[in-house]
Amino acid sequence: MSLTTVLTVFLFLSAAATSSPATIADDATSVYEALEDFNFPVGLIPKGAVGYDLDQTTGKFHAYLNGSCSFSLEGSYELRYKSTFGGYISKNRLTSLTGISVKILFLWLNIVEVVRSGNDLEFSVGIASASFPLDNFFECPQCGCGLDCVNGQVRKFKLNPFVSSS
Repeated sequence: MSLTTVLTVFLFLSAAATSSPATIADDATSVYEALEDFNFPVGLIPKGAVGYDLDQTTGKFHAYLNGSCSFSLEGSYELRYKSTFGGYISKNRLTSLTGISVKILFLWLNIVEVVRSGNDLEFSVGIASASFPLDNFFECPQCGCGLDCVNGQVRKFKLNPFVSSS
């Protein structure tokens, strides 16, 4: 598998919720709305998030699902969210992410950072990164079936041709 393909998977693994014990999020604001407040699309988090908390001072957050969540993209990539995932969030940047991984071949790799640059999102697994168009993330994937749970077809992901490794 190419590095570009691996990074495409990271895209969905990006957890962009908001949480932290210092400040609990307003009950009227969903984790999806909180993502948008930091200039991220809602599709970084699967459908069904039940809550989040965010420390407004540090940006540390945790988001919560009813249980662990996994789904496939493009029929060959498997993504997995733990029931609690988190990291640090600021405008256009998610860092120190935990609880989100992607399976490439037989290896599970953690998504550690997501950065928005204009109309692209760059996903990093630490040693490599890939950039994807923002419009891939306007729709939330669903646990078990990803982006097309009605007829079982998997929507193709758009990928920017530039990939980098560090």
